[in-house]
Amino acid sequence: MEQPKNKTSNRAEIPFLAPIPILLIFVSLALNQTIYCNEIKRIKLPAPKYKGKVSVEEAIYLRRSVRKYKDLPLSIEQVGQLLWSAGGVTIDGVTGPTRAYPSAGALYPIKIYSVVNNVIGLEKGVYFYIYDRHELQLVRRGDFVKELSEAAHGQWMISEAPVNIIFVGLYNRVITRYGERGKQRYLCMDVGHAGENLHLQCISLGLGTVVIGAFDDTGVSKVLGLPRDETPLCIMPVGVPAK
Repeated sequence: MEQPKNKTSNRAEIPFLAPIPILLIFVSLALNQTIYCNEIKRIKLPAPKYKGKVSVEEAIYLRRSVRKYKDLPLSIEQVGQLLWSAGGVTIDGVTGPTRAYPSAGALYPIKIYSVVNNVIGLEKGVYFYIYDRHELQLVRRGDFVKELSEAAHGQWMISEAPVNIIFVGLYNRVITRYGERGKQRYLCMDVGHAGENLHLQCISLGLGTVVIGAFDDTGVSKVLGLPRDETPLCIMPVGVPAK
């Protein structure tokens, strides 16, 4: 979709994680609030591959929703490939580096988070994908798949998957430029493009996924530690298909 050049920077918006004073920690505990990772830990992901063994046509033909996964870990290489396909940097375009999916006005009003459960090379926790550096930033340490599953009304595939990839929408970014049309159409189109990319990449890697939209927004936002102006759009658990 061709649109005028966007004046807003499209570089990844990295959550600010400053050191937390001891006093703030005690205050947070007293208020029963979540303590987030107070160190900036970033993990450089392996470079993505641009050629695979499965054609686009075959991936489209084989695409299906997969809800049951084997009890097997994923590798950090697989996770990096999945995140790149969902929203990483590709060729240089008119407005700068193009990303893996098209976006109205090149606004890219979507952030990508991962809840890691069983990935070789990554500790359990919540991670933010820094697309222009192809890195992960640790947001929260710990096992959060049960809490994420409960926020999604107990859907079991979330707790069984080695990783859950969550797309988060930045509605203000599209509303500022396109008004309600941007909110009701353009952002929805963006997440659809990104989600299908992830689906097809799963097929190429011999993995499976399903798109989940039934969840409590507040519960998922709490797991990810989102600010009020960011909205979870869908959850995509990924794993090795059980059948």
